[in-house]
Amino acid sequence: MDRIKVRQAVQADTEQLADLRALVLREDLTRLGRYDEIRVRERFRNTFHPEHTHILEQEGILMGCVALKPVEGGLLLEHFYIHPKYQGKSLGTKVLNLLLEQEEVRGKGITLNVLQGSPAQRLYERFGFIVDHEDEVDVFMTRNN
Repeated sequence: MDRIKVRQAVQADTEQLADLRALVLREDLTRLGRYDEIRVRERFRNTFHPEHTHILEQEGILMGCVALKPVEGGLLLEHFYIHPKYQGKSLGTKVLNLLLEQEEVRGKGITLNVLQGSPAQRLYERFGFIVDHEDEVDVFMTRNN
């Protein structure tokens, strides 16, 4: 990814990433009647683990983040947010390619959830994720390697 720096997240990134989450999810959560300015950030803070999170930057500007966390039975892909300014430019595709090519990811099942009606679901389907189950807010997907 040309000129894009991928770095390990640190605890000091928490608020900037919580704000990114709020920005990225606002439209979908509003459509679902679930957007809450405070809660959207709190949910990030409560599940953020910098040791499992990577940040995408270009010339010091935050472009996105992604977390891949070990869980029982495989890995959990979460907090995959691309700043709206950089969406639609194949950045999500490039990031998923890089993640799925990692040695520690090969052979492991990956789970994730995406908001109902989110265009991100199509991206995950292109990478072999299938719908496991869903509720009125989320679509839960899995990919077995």
